[in-house]
Amino acid sequence: MKICFVLNDVATEKNGTSTALMTEAHVRGHEVFAMGVGDFNFHHDAPISINSTSLPKNTKVKSPEKFLEALQGSKAKKKKISSKDIDVLFIRNNPTEEDDRQWAEQAGVAFGRMIQQEGVLVLNDAYALSHAFIDKLYFEELPQSIKPDSIITRSKKDLLEFWEKQNKKMVLKPLEGSGGKDVFLIDENEKNVNQIIETISSQGYVIAQEFLPAVKDGDVRVLLMNGRVMEKDGKKAIIRRVSGEGEFRSNFKLGATADSSDLTDDMKRIVELTAPKLIRDGLFFVGLDIVKDKLIEINVLSPGGMERFADIGLPKFTDVVIEAIERKVDYKKMYKGTLANRTLATMD
Repeated sequence: MKICFVLNDVATEKNGTSTALMTEAHVRGHEVFAMGVGDFNFHHDAPISINSTSLPKNTKVKSPEKFLEALQGSKAKKKKISSKDIDVLFIRNNPTEEDDRQWAEQAGVAFGRMIQQEGVLVLNDAYALSHAFIDKLYFEELPQSIKPDSIITRSKKDLLEFWEKQNKKMVLKPLEGSGGKDVFLIDENEKNVNQIIETISSQGYVIAQEFLPAVKDGDVRVLLMNGRVMEKDGKKAIIRRVSGEGEFRSNFKLGATADSSDLTDDMKRIVELTAPKLIRDGLFFVGLDIVKDKLIEINVLSPGGMERFADIGLPKFTDVVIEAIERKVDYKKMYKGTLANRTLATMD
């Protein structure tokens, strides 16, 4: 198959889950293209074209590190391709890395919708991503029993009342955004609470969330594919992210370390209550972030962590993902593209 990965920017991409998935597809003999979120081209009388980057013909690399080195090297192949000529568009750009390019945050999803209309298999489903792009608002549609108490507002008065209700300890973060950026733990000793609220609300809506004491042990990222926890050789795609010293946020980019975790009964319940919505919405590859018995976030755009699986004795799992995409492409070709993308996005 011909599969194109949408990244933030090919030149600045770091080795991570996207690189691991591209390498797996390459090793399995597929034609792999990479593109930045700014590499789409639209003209009204032609299919969308893509300024792609790929490895030179007959390049043999097996490790993600070598794949990325070749992709960013001087011998990498630059070519404009038609979206009609690819089988899969895998949207993997991370909006939290777009500090100075606001236009880039939603561009991949917007062009993904148009390419999906051309009959290309888009993962995750571009229309579902349009709704779930504001991850935390999509999150609020899930059953309350599996979520921390929270409020979404731009009213400082309401936020302060929520703070009082939570015994003056809450987590504040912007509705749009993830990756631990602009996330604050506000307790009774915080002297700048008004300033923090004003700063975050100047960016848009604010989500105030109940503080979960269990976060001291980190959170757990559970990777789902087609609404089920990924599994291989009896092991599940689950990784615990342990916060660094003096840090309550458990993001790897903020110094968190990786540890192993079992799938607990609480996690199973969260998956069972979340999966039907994810499947219905065509969200093929998703990361659930869980603290004890509460779901704290859903990552639908660029779930990661797979590059750290080897550190905790887990299989790489990239073959599980690519094999599932291969089945989708085969099924689509079998039925000559007559099925809806969303059906393909959720089938095994």
